[in-house]
Amino acid sequence: MTDRAAQARRPKLWLLSAYRADSHAAWADWLLASQTQVDWQRLELPGRHFAWRIRGNPLSWLDALPAEPPDLLLATSMVDLATLKGLHPHLAGVPARYYFHENQFAYPLSDRQSHWLEPRMVQLYGGLAADRLLFNSAFNRDSYLRGVAELLAQMPDAVPPGIVERLKQKCALCPVPIEPVPAAAERDPQLVLWNHRWEHDKAPELFAEAMIELAGEGVPFRLALLGKRPRRVPPALARLREALPERIVADGRLPLAEYRALLGRSSIAVSTARHEFQGLAMLEAASAGARPLVPDALCYPEQYPPACRYPEGDQQALAVRLRDWLAGGLPPAVDVSPWYADRLAPLWAEALRINTH
Repeated sequence: MTDRAAQARRPKLWLLSAYRADSHAAWADWLLASQTQVDWQRLELPGRHFAWRIRGNPLSWLDALPAEPPDLLLATSMVDLATLKGLHPHLAGVPARYYFHENQFAYPLSDRQSHWLEPRMVQLYGGLAADRLLFNSAFNRDSYLRGVAELLAQMPDAVPPGIVERLKQKCALCPVPIEPVPAAAERDPQLVLWNHRWEHDKAPELFAEAMIELAGEGVPFRLALLGKRPRRVPPALARLREALPERIVADGRLPLAEYRALLGRSSIAVSTARHEFQGLAMLEAASAGARPLVPDALCYPEQYPPACRYPEGDQQALAVRLRDWLAGGLPPAVDVSPWYADRLAPLWAEALRINTH
């Protein structure tokens, strides 16, 4: 068979990603590199202006979609799939996979987001318009289905029965893969890592309070303060910089090689998240041998044993566990190899297989 003939036999698949940022971008790049059994057409929009993007992507793509339909659509849950299919009749009969990096039903709202109906309706209609719903964790799936049920219960009338069951029957789990991070030749037993976004849904103020409390008790430790931060310095980060400047060994977004090296040296990686659908940053840190200390909630019970979890939102419990661990009582390292790329590539290949029967 010639190369041209082999190319012609590959099914055509569109990847529609309406928010190319961070994990969305890494996932899309990996998917196209690893799943070479299909002929990809990639359409993405920049990861900014969230409220406009999740509702406006069908308009942004109005004249940008190829005239010839694909064999399969793979759209992220930022895509308004139902509207997109309605605006493009040649896509109406194309099977679609709808991939949930997150779901808006379980996203904690900030003080500026008191009403968040439209993004949730986008993901409800998208789920109904797709043939299969793919989630990166069981928590993501379950909170989506629960959120849909709660939303439908608020509708005053004319609600058809069986919506949640209809969605549930189409669900499957397909995590975003990570590339394992090698451990350093020598680990720093007192290096505590924070590698999350410095935003309200990650609750960095809990982390800051716990570290400042331990410093006041004279507990020895060093801090690597990584992760994306907004232009205006978040109050939690400002507090740590003011209270513990001599303990901070890294502060900012680092080049990838330096970032991975710090993960390999760290002994403890902390999360205080109020929102986490898969937690790639913690999985990467755990792959390097850092002990994950996470809330006993969200996606974390699927990934880490009880010894690595503390009651959600409990600053005192976090401080107690950190104090014990820094004194030399680290639990065993956690095996996160089920989330490695080589383990997940076959799962994704199956999820993208087109049923011709």
